[in-house]
Parts: sequence; structure tokens; C-alpha cells
Amino acid sequence: MTTAPNLPILEFVLKNYKNFNSRATRDALLAYWRHIEAGGKMFWAVAGAMSSAQLGITLAPAIREGLIHGLSVTGANLEESLFRLVAHHSYKDFPDYRYFTKEQDTKILENRMRRVTDTSIPEDEAFRAVEKFIVPMWTRATQGGERRFWHEYFYELIQNVGADLHEGNPEECWLLAAARAKLPIVVPGYEDSTFGNIFASHVKLGECGASIVKSGIEYMAAFYDQYRELSASAGGAGLGFFQIGGGIAGDFPICVVPSIKYDLAEPVKPWAYFCQISDSTTSYGSYSGATPNEKITWDKLTQDTPMFVIESDATIVAPLLLSALLECKRHPDEAKALIAKLSG
Repeated sequence: MTTAPNLPILEFVLKNYKNFNSRATRDALLAYWRHIEAGGKMFWAVAGAMSSAQLGITLAPAIREGLIHGLSVTGANLEESLFRLVAHHSYKDFPDYRYFTKEQDTKILENRMRRVTDTSIPEDEAFRAVEKFIVPMWTRATQGGERRFWHEYFYELIQNVGADLHEGNPEECWLLAAARAKLPIVVPGYEDSTFGNIFASHVKLGECGASIVKSGIEYMAAFYDQYRELSASAGGAGLGFFQIGGGIAGDFPICVVPSIKYDLAEPVKPWAYFCQISDSTTSYGSYSGATPNEKITWDKLTQDTPMFVIESDATIVAPLLLSALLECKRHPDEAKALIAKLSG
């Protein structure tokens, strides 16, 4: 029996990724799969512009197939997953962005596009189109005295957007997959997103009440219980932490362990795995560039936690890693045989 046709990505990684960041990728992948095989759960923290970079192509099936069990995302990643679903055909790519002049970027602005590195979000087809749906939701919540977490508005909206409004592939929309799975999610610092700004404007104009969106403190209070539930459901294997980028998307949720231990003074299982993909190299005072060992001193990780840092571009590494994990999930026996053969 040949295993290669079913697991080409896994085979490629095992055969070629021997040293440096490639080895860290391979080792993180194998530890992730061993964690899942043992009944463990995995929590993802996603910073950067990964939704605009279409991470949903691999993130959505990973959610559906039980490789991801909770998320912390920036407000931008949350809304941009929805934008990609409803406005995909109106996006424009700029592969030569490195050579643009200020005048060329001004022209992009005048064309009502918002550039994100080499792609752009169309204002009318994305921002304004979604605004027509979500502002009435906020207005109704204000009138009814309803309060929700930020993502809950988007969970409802994305499941109610008709298929006739889908320009992107719904199978590649991670937000839709997460909403359908009722995945636990936190969105710390959502205020700095486009729709965070739009919401603030409606609050300022007196059209919506700020209290209809639960606060970041309430997110953490709810996450205490979510962490303990996920950790308990993972049995002895525990809950792992997989992080893309740095900043609040990662730092907010990883703090739940020491906060339960010290602030609530209650017993808690530590994070059972840690991996970070970041292009921020180790540096002085940089959270994104801090090594995992530093987290031991904050009681976020322990000396026994499997730890991996992949200093690379997450738009390259994350889809590769997720694709290999999906192969393992779909063909576990073949994966076991291939790993045994090639991981030495």
C-alpha cells in the first residue's frame, strides 16, 4: 500500500523540512497531530491580516474537521472573513505594491479601495454592503436593551446572509464554519477594527448604545469558563495554544491560565502545547519577538509544555501546516505509517 497519494503535503514536510525554521514547522506539526490523536484540543490566536490573505481556505475545513476548538481573533480578521465572502470578486490585487508611489496609493484611495499589502478591500462592496445589515442589528439591540459579545453579531449575520450574496466560496469562510460549529471565540480590542469605528460613530451620534456590546473584561470573565470546559473535554491531553503573530489576539487569551490560578485562586490545567508563527525576530521588549521561555515566568506555560517558534511568513506556513494536519485527520492510519517511516 502506498501512502503518498493521500498525504502529499505531510510527505513533503517529513522529507524536506530538516533544519532551521523548516524543522520547527515539522516538529510543531508532529506535536500538534500527536496532541489531537491523544484527545487534546487546540485553541488558535490569529493576528495580522490573515483573513484578507484568505487563510480561510485551510482554516475553515480545519474547524469543520475538529482540528481547531476555539479562537481569539482581531476585530479586523473577524470582519474581513465576512468581507471575503460577500465581496470577493471586487477585491483587487497589487503584486507590485513594493514599488508604488504615494500618488499611486492615493489613486487607490480615490477608487474607494483599502490596500492590505498586495490586495485591497473594496469599500462599497464590503464595508458599506455589510453596514446595511449590521447597523439595523445594533439599532434593534439598543431598542430592546439587548447585550451581546462582538462576535455574536457577526455569527448571526454571516449565517443569515443569503447564498445569492456569496461571491466567495462559503466552504472557505472560516467565520461561517466557526459560527455553524458554535466555536468559542474571543475578539479582544475589536474597537480598532473598521466596524468598531463604525459602531463608535453610531454611539457618538446617539443612534446606538455602547452597552449593547459586551466589554473585553466580560470576554475574559466568560473565557474563564470556556477554557476550563475545553481543557476538561480534552482529558489528560489538555488544551493547546497555536498563535499567528503577536499583540492582543495572542496575549489576551493566553493570560487566562495565570488569571484563573492567581486572580481567581482556583486550580487550572496549564496550556498543553504552544506554537507561534511570527516574522518578528527575537528582540528586546517585543511581545511578538519574545521567546516562549519568557512565558514560563508569567506562568502561561511550563517547562514541560512543548514549545515551538517558527520565524517565517504565516501566509506560507499556516496553510502548509493545516493542509498536512487535514491529511492526517482524513487518513490517520496512513499518516501514522508515514510518520514512522520518515520522521527519523
